[in-house]
Amino acid sequence: MADVMCDDRPLVFDDLVAWFAEGAKPKADWRIGAEHEKFPFRLADRSPVAYDGEAGIHALLTGLMRFGWKGVFEGETLIGLERNGANVSLEPGGQFELSGAPLNDLHEICDETGVHLSEVKTVADELGLGFLGLGFTPDWTREQIPVMPKGRYRIMRAYMPKVGKLGLDMMFRTCTVQVNLDFGSEADMVKKFRTSLALQPIATALFANSPFTEGRPNGFLSARANVWTDTDADRTGMLDFVFKDGFGFETYAAYALDVPMYFVKRGETYVDVAGRSFRDFMDGRLPELPGERPTIKDWADHVTTIFPEVRLKKYLEMRGADAGPWSRLCALPALWTGVLYEDSALDAAWDLCKDWSVESHEGLRAQVARSGLKAQVGGRTVQEIARDMLAIAHDGLKARNRLSGGLVDETNYLADLEEIVETGMTPAERLLQLYEGPWNRDMAKVYDAMAF
Repeated sequence: MADVMCDDRPLVFDDLVAWFAEGAKPKADWRIGAEHEKFPFRLADRSPVAYDGEAGIHALLTGLMRFGWKGVFEGETLIGLERNGANVSLEPGGQFELSGAPLNDLHEICDETGVHLSEVKTVADELGLGFLGLGFTPDWTREQIPVMPKGRYRIMRAYMPKVGKLGLDMMFRTCTVQVNLDFGSEADMVKKFRTSLALQPIATALFANSPFTEGRPNGFLSARANVWTDTDADRTGMLDFVFKDGFGFETYAAYALDVPMYFVKRGETYVDVAGRSFRDFMDGRLPELPGERPTIKDWADHVTTIFPEVRLKKYLEMRGADAGPWSRLCALPALWTGVLYEDSALDAAWDLCKDWSVESHEGLRAQVARSGLKAQVGGRTVQEIARDMLAIAHDGLKARNRLSGGLVDETNYLADLEEIVETGMTPAERLLQLYEGPWNRDMAKVYDAMAF
């Protein structure tokens, strides 16, 4: 759809539903889109990196342009880069994100990731910067972290403390790795949404990698996951309605319609409408934009401000994992591609979780943040479920039979996760073991071990 309806009529609810439905595509056209964030830091003193300055985030973005990236601007401010369907963007505290292009297989995904990290490292080395692969900043206070000059973040920063205690931590002190996957129909979307949402805490446990806050252990294995439990209940969580009879595009559109707004973008300006109703906007009753009604682009923007553990746009976005080292950046898309892109694997994965009560979903989400693979649901440990889930993903990737060099299939990208399951030790527990042992509680060793 264009930004304005072709007959200039106001948007109606059916248009909002149709926007999601337009994402359906035949299996031959399904793609994989990988995203990952990382914390930039100064090698000299491990401090966070401001936007301005000779060796700041702006200089990093500008330096990457030698590789063919084009600038993305907000007014005259450089806020990101784009190249061949991929984007580099900035999270609120300078977290540096690659949102990859939609690609055919995991070999292409891993190649894209490797090229990006090589380019970034080339420029960062010149600037005296490094990147840290963790889910939560290990020693910076919230006050130490600079604010990136993006209009939407100014609005979110003011609104977050009104709706949760940890929203600013989410904005400034967390990093994640995500994957975006397609669906073939409404029924296929529903099955994938339910399965991936129920199993999202299993991925959270496998990727748990944020056990430190402000220089000491924080009592969590995934502090990032815990932050999301007290960010903004209106737009986060496990979405109980997804598991109810009749769920579909219309149900999700109705949910999204009632999530309070953050902003409306007009030209280069973000109009602050935080807390306002999109329903009122559709009726022309926003006080900040009197008489004005939304375009479909406004709806698409609004949908990006919703943060459940799985998010529906014109694809499904898996949001439950901590950031980590290079090898696990490829493992996350491998896990979910293997589970969701072959019917037999999807059926087997649903069998793992279909009998869990809806009430148990939020409880499991909270459990894994503290206990990782030792958490329990349905009479089983998360480690046991994760072992089954990985076997299903392995079979799914085998069935896809996407080969690199005619020899290697996609299953090798699961190797890190298979080791985690077999040992029963999350990445966070390994870090804690080293921190309390040979590292002698030296936070510098965390940087040495987890830097790109």
